[in-house]
Parts: sequence; C-alpha cells; structure tokens
Amino acid sequence: MPDTPIPGRRERKKAATRQTIADAALELFLEQGFDRVSVRDVAERADVSTTTLFAHFPGKESLVFDREEDVDRALTAAVRERPEGLGVVEALREHALRSWVPITTDPRRDRFTALVNGTPALREYGERMWMRHAATLSAAIAAELGRPADDPACAALARFTLEVPALTTGRSDPHAAVEAAFDLLLHGWRP
Repeated sequence: MPDTPIPGRRERKKAATRQTIADAALELFLEQGFDRVSVRDVAERADVSTTTLFAHFPGKESLVFDREEDVDRALTAAVRERPEGLGVVEALREHALRSWVPITTDPRRDRFTALVNGTPALREYGERMWMRHAATLSAAIAAELGRPADDPACAALARFTLEVPALTTGRSDPHAAVEAAFDLLLHGWRP
C-alpha cells in the first residue's frame, strides 16, 4: 500500500472545523429533531459562521451524513489498494469487518438510525447517497477487474456489499453476520 501523506496544519485545521460542525449538527438534530434545527443553529453551536459551514457542507442533509466522501474513498481504496494476491471480495470483507462492524456498538447508532428513518428528507438523501456509493464501488471493481464500467456483475457485487451493514443490524454477532454474507459471495449458497 502506498504511504499516506501526513496532512499539513491547514488541512488539519479544516478537518477539525468540519468535524466540530458535524458533531454540533448531530447533537442538535438528536436533541431537537432535524426539522426543528436551522443551519444557523448549527453554525452557532459550532461557533462558526454560516459561510464557513457551507464551505464544508453543501446542505443541511449533508451535515448528518458527514462521512460520505470518506466512505467513497475507503470503498475505492479497499478495492484498489488491496494487498497483492487478495481478491476483491476478500478485500471488501476485510473492509466491512474493519470499518462497519465497530459501528454496530456505537451508542448513538440507534438514535441516529431513528433520526434518519423518521425524517423523510434524510431518508431520501441517504438513499441517493447509497446509490452514489454503489456507483463508486461498482466503477472501482470494474476498473480493477478490467471490465466495462456498466458490468452488471460488478454492480451487483457493489450493491450486495453495501447491504452488509443492514444485514448486521440487530445481530448478536455482527462479525459472524459479515463473514456469512461474504462466504455466500465466495462459495455460493449452501443450505
């Protein structure tokens, strides 16, 4: 894997400001509900101007899904930067185990899910985001395997992979659920 450059001071400050805004937004949305909180309320809680807020986030919904670009980069990296000899499906399994299983124990997860599911604008945004992630992952898989960009098998693998977090919800052993899902991809259905 290539070495990741260490971000400079300016990039670290921008990332810290962005995180402060996202944290303030989530706190307010969980306390008061998405529709009752304005962008100005979030900016005030984060102690930034609304101009600064919009420099980091294109809209109110993106404040809730603040890691959208990071998720896209991580999915692409899981495929493109996998160790030599590791297949795409195995790399996606490792990514799911490393990135998604820990989320199942986040104490805010249930409240976050309720917020999104209970807010039509957030549900719609989340669905569009999911489709963008699927397209990004599908394109990365197709490019890595030398297949056409619109290859249906690559699209199916991407969509299945992105369903894995939902398949772990409510499971007593999310790690085992991830393993079972990827075993199905690797070995086929075994009743």
